Amino acid sequence: MTTPPDAPRRPRTHGSPGPRIHSSVDTPVGEVTLVSDGTHLVGVYLDGQKHRPDVATFGARDDDAAPFSEARRQLGEYFAGERTAFDLPLAPVGTAFQRGVWAALARIPYGQTRSYATLAAEVGQPGASRAVGAAVGRNPISVVVPCHRVVGANGDLTGYAGGVERKRALLDLERDHASA
Repeated sequence: MTTPPDAPRRPRTHGSPGPRIHSSVDTPVGEVTLVSDGTHLVGVYLDGQKHRPDVATFGARDDDAAPFSEARRQLGEYFAGERTAFDLPLAPVGTAFQRGVWAALARIPYGQTRSYATLAAEVGQPGASRAVGAAVGRNPISVVVPCHRVVGANGDLTGYAGGVERKRALLDLERDHASA
């Protein structure tokens, strides 16, 4: 059986859509919810973040499950200015294009920013700033995959799923510690 050409298509994704567990950690920018498939982090969500899935999809709370203890430790180090990069098992669910954008986000150095246009060029899609912006806005691994490091072409802070004030706080934290 073939799919009719006008049928809605389900995007190809990466990561396991199976059972989830979750935990949370308090940070200087508010509560962060950690979501795992039992092995990998599939979500790191700021409280009140746009596009945050319904908490009912996060599964049972299990504060002791891997990789939550390591994620809490690394987030604590990051907010204390002692960590500039994360080393956590990640499996974000998204389209191939989104995953490519998220991988490019992870390559933006601590304390630096990139414009949406620069990021679009880095993923081989010059002129696709809006599509890149949409993928950045759907990043399910906030802070760890640093979508807060993307700014407007003129350097202005533009939209951030966690709120522009949080974006400013994260960038200020990184600049303060990068220059120390």
